[in-house]
Amino acid sequence: MLEDKKIEEAKRNAIKSINSGAILKTKESKYVDFFIKNAKDSLDSAKVLFDISTNEKAKNSAGMPNFNGFLWVINASYYSMFYMARALLESTGVKIKSDESVHFLAFNALIYYFYSNGKLEKHFIEDFENAQAESAEILGREKAKEIISDYSSEKEKRARFTYEIGEIAMKGKAETSLNRAKKFNEEARKILGR
Repeated sequence: MLEDKKIEEAKRNAIKSINSGAILKTKESKYVDFFIKNAKDSLDSAKVLFDISTNEKAKNSAGMPNFNGFLWVINASYYSMFYMARALLESTGVKIKSDESVHFLAFNALIYYFYSNGKLEKHFIEDFENAQAESAEILGREKAKEIISDYSSEKEKRARFTYEIGEIAMKGKAETSLNRAKKFNEEARKILGR
């Protein structure tokens, strides 16, 4: 749950970024469609990956009977939210002028320009934050799992057993991420009038 303390910190960070020029407010909003398209493409990718990952017939038809795209469902779901957040910001002329920490800046700007004035409900901001954290966490876990599974054949057996249990949890996280992204995109489209 997103605490008031974190919201206030995000607002302060947004103000610092505005003062430093990393977040700019202009009258121009020419990239809204670009970000909406990227959000839609990312959400569509997440849906397809989830559907294939949960459908044995589709896996076999694609020639990948062991396919598991849950990790990428989570990442694509997060990116659909990120791009939609960027579309919201762009629609009001908010530009992010930094290649570093663009996700951090987008989150802070979203709080500052949309949550603070009631345009976006708190639970959608929480969903955005959770999706961002889960995406990073699972990528790290997957890399660690890969390294450990190479360590020895015994550990590989254990990793496989852990993976099978983890796959169920990963499927649940992927489904949660996909549902969050769908809701976030729907709400953002309402605000954008699209």
